[in-house]
Amino acid sequence: MFGLFVRFTCKDEAAAAAFDELVARTGEQICANEPGTVIYTVHRVDGCPLQRVFYELYQDEDAFEEHESKDYVQAFLSEREQYLSATEVDRLDLVSGKGADVER
Repeated sequence: MFGLFVRFTCKDEAAAAAFDELVARTGEQICANEPGTVIYTVHRVDGCPLQRVFYELYQDEDAFEEHESKDYVQAFLSEREQYLSATEVDRLDLVSGKGADVER
């Protein structure tokens, strides 16, 4: 299993609203077209209205690379920059847990 933890900081409230719309459109495509994407969740951060946290789990790094190659993901990666002031990405290697029904 392979994962990402990503924290985005939006430029302002208008940018956050537009980013949320972009995320919703992209998420629909991910849900419909990516069986190797196990979890793809987006969260607002309590007390930090301009921050969004993504938690992503993929069956393996190949599934992640497949995700990254999709045209709608490439469009998301390009379009998101206009809304953001900061991006932090952590790559994750699963040690243990509950809720991911994919073997290591």
